[in-house]
Amino acid sequence: MQPDLWALYRLMLHSRLFENAVIHLWDEGLISGEMHMGIGEEAIVAGIVSQLIEGDALALDHRGTPPLLMRGVDPVLLLREFLGRPDGLCAGMGGHMHLFSREHLAASSGIVGASGPAAVGFALSGVLQRPGTLAVAFFGEGSMNQGMLLESMNLAVVWNLPVLFVCKDNGWSISTMSPSMTGGNLLDRAHGFGMPGIAVDGNDIESFYAVGEEAVQRARNGEGPTFIRASCSHPEGHMLGLQLQRIARQPLKEMGEIAGPLLRSVTRVKGASLRERVESVKEILSMLGKTIKEEYIPGDDPLKLTRQKLIKDESRLDDLEREVLQEIEIVVEQALEPEELELGRTQ
Repeated sequence: MQPDLWALYRLMLHSRLFENAVIHLWDEGLISGEMHMGIGEEAIVAGIVSQLIEGDALALDHRGTPPLLMRGVDPVLLLREFLGRPDGLCAGMGGHMHLFSREHLAASSGIVGASGPAAVGFALSGVLQRPGTLAVAFFGEGSMNQGMLLESMNLAVVWNLPVLFVCKDNGWSISTMSPSMTGGNLLDRAHGFGMPGIAVDGNDIESFYAVGEEAVQRARNGEGPTFIRASCSHPEGHMLGLQLQRIARQPLKEMGEIAGPLLRSVTRVKGASLRERVESVKEILSMLGKTIKEEYIPGDDPLKLTRQKLIKDESRLDDLEREVLQEIEIVVEQALEPEELELGRTQ
């Protein structure tokens, strides 16, 4: 079935503008702590979540904002949660990583790889209580080195559970380039469990939607789990404020702070051998070079690619974008309103 690109673009744009607003609030100091953005993953999330039905479940990682929004979680409650308010989605105790919505059968965790066991549990529950439903696990490629995720994939195959294992691969595991820490081919790992494994461009919503549709139908037909490896990019890096991104964007300011310590570490009398130190510096410069390259020669943006497919109807596109922008502005305004309890105490 051909996807509704207009509906998908709306989901993706709503998520992007919401997260842009989150970045602004974080920069202003209204949101504290780490903040992991799902920017760059919108096509992957929309391509799956748009095909879910009532009773399907979501097991999410530390970038749970886009799937929760696209699944229908109240954005005002979500933003208040990020602000640490008691009237947030989880009473201000979950932050942006540890979220739960019973109504939407959705849960997220900041523990790397935890979405695997959660999805298997959701799927087993679905088989017993909600036949015809499925569970989705979203995670990054770094999670593929976590034992509990691989154990979950094994159980899903052995028990023939309706699970979609969706790996969002941006080539980075926090600040380490993934190929330098992960051996072999991720699809081969899935095949080793007897599970179909498919690689797809996670920036191309139509290609990803088709792959997702096949996996969804397999799960609903009782044919077991599927592993999808979707390539994508994270223009904001692993998390907001990551030093690699700061150096790429303000090289003179940021390099001035670390150049001295780096030089002293190489020239110290004690410590590792000179060869080891030089290799460490080369690795740091390699990571920095890759970050700068991605900053100034960015990968494909899923929203821009989708927008190009809709540009022929420019008037409709302008109306849609204006409407979504207004929705987000209202969400931010409502989320920042004083708490009702506080108003009551002041009266």
